[in-house]
Amino acid sequence: MPDLLVIGGITDTMHARLEAEFTLHFMKDIADFDAWAAEHGSKIDAVATNGHDGVPAKVLDGCPNLKVASAYGVGYDAIDTDACVARGVKVSHTPGVLNAEVANTTLMLLLTLYRNFRADEHHARSGAWQTKGNAPLSHSPDNRVIGILGMGRIGQEIAERLQIFNPTILYHTRTKKELPYEYCADLTEMAARSDVLICITPGGPSTEKIVNAPVLEALGPDGMVINVARGSVIDEAALIEALQSGKLGKAGLDVFEKEPQIPNALKEMENVVLLPHVGSATHETRAAMGKLTVDNLLQWKKDGTVLTPVPECAHL
Repeated sequence: MPDLLVIGGITDTMHARLEAEFTLHFMKDIADFDAWAAEHGSKIDAVATNGHDGVPAKVLDGCPNLKVASAYGVGYDAIDTDACVARGVKVSHTPGVLNAEVANTTLMLLLTLYRNFRADEHHARSGAWQTKGNAPLSHSPDNRVIGILGMGRIGQEIAERLQIFNPTILYHTRTKKELPYEYCADLTEMAARSDVLICITPGGPSTEKIVNAPVLEALGPDGMVINVARGSVIDEAALIEALQSGKLGKAGLDVFEKEPQIPNALKEMENVVLLPHVGSATHETRAAMGKLTVDNLLQWKKDGTVLTPVPECAHL
C-alpha cells in the first residue's frame, strides 16, 4: 500500500477509510522529523493535511517522492503551491461542501451585529429588562448596500442567501465575472458605497492586508466589516484603531492574524462579535469535508488524478 503522512488531526471515519488503503504515518508522533525523514521520507507518496498546517517546506524536502497532498478545507494558503507544482505534486482541497455553512455563519454575524444580539441577550439574562426597562432599539439588515470582497463559490452563496434582505450587492475581485451584481474595480470606492463589507477572498500574499486603513475608514462610522476569509486579509492593527476611534462602526470576525490568539483590544469592544474560526464547523459539513479529503486520496490511488485540485495544480 502507498505510504501516507498525516499532518494534523483526522476523524475516526477518515482514519478507518485511510487505514484500509494506505500505510499511515502521523506527523504528531514523530519527535524528530528530520531524522525520521532521512530514514523513511522517501517512502511517502501522499500527504493528508489541513488548511492551517499545510505542507511545511521540511515535508516537501524530506519526502522527495511525494506525489499528492489532500487538504481538509477550502483555504490552502499554508501550502506552497508553486513549490508543489515545480515538484509535480498534485494538491487538492474541499471546495463546494462548505459553501452553505460559511454563508450561514456570515448571515449569523450580520444579524448579530445589526440586531444587537449580544447586548439584548445580556439584557434579558441579567434581569436588566425587569429593573431598567426595554433594551435600546437595534437596526434592520434590510435594504443595505453590501460589498463582497471575493466572489468565488462561497461569495456567490453568500450573495444568494442575502437576497432575503433585499440588498444591493457590489463585489470586488481581480477580474469581473458574469454575475447579476455590480462589479467594482476599486475596493476602497466599493467600501465607501457599502454599509457592510464581507471578506471571503482567499488568503495568501496577493490579499494580505488588502482591507487596510483607507478601506476601513471608507466604510465609515456606521459601517460594518465581516471577515469569514483569512485573518491575513484585514490589517488587524488598522481595524482596531478604526473601531476604537469610531471611524468604523462594527466588526464581525471569524478569523484572525495569529490564531488562536485574539488581541485583547478586540475582546474588550462591545461593537465587535468574535468567533473562534467556526465558519464551517458543523458536524455535517466537517463530515463532508473529511469525506472529500479521503475521496481525493482514493481517486489518486486509483488513477493518479484528484477530484478537486486547487487551481494552480489543475493542469498536473
